[in-house]
Amino acid sequence: MDKVRRHIIFYGYVQGVGFRWKAKYTAYRLGISGWVRNLPDGSVELEAEGTERDIEDLISALEDHSWGSVERIESENIPVHGDYSFEVR
Repeated sequence: MDKVRRHIIFYGYVQGVGFRWKAKYTAYRLGISGWVRNLPDGSVELEAEGTERDIEDLISALEDHSWGSVERIESENIPVHGDYSFEVR
């Protein structure tokens, strides 16, 4: 299957609740590369590269985060980078 890369911003109660670490371990489990980081406005920014299905599974897992809450998601496709790991920035 072809890889895609998505730039995603999660808004809501997503900082200070283990959101980035759940992103990292879920991405690892799904074979997704990219990165995740907190933004100054309280949102979390993420770039994910993998199959469309795996990225949708990652987003679903993060929406179901038990300690935080996602109120809104902005997402757009961007060029594939060819990364091999996923990091917390």
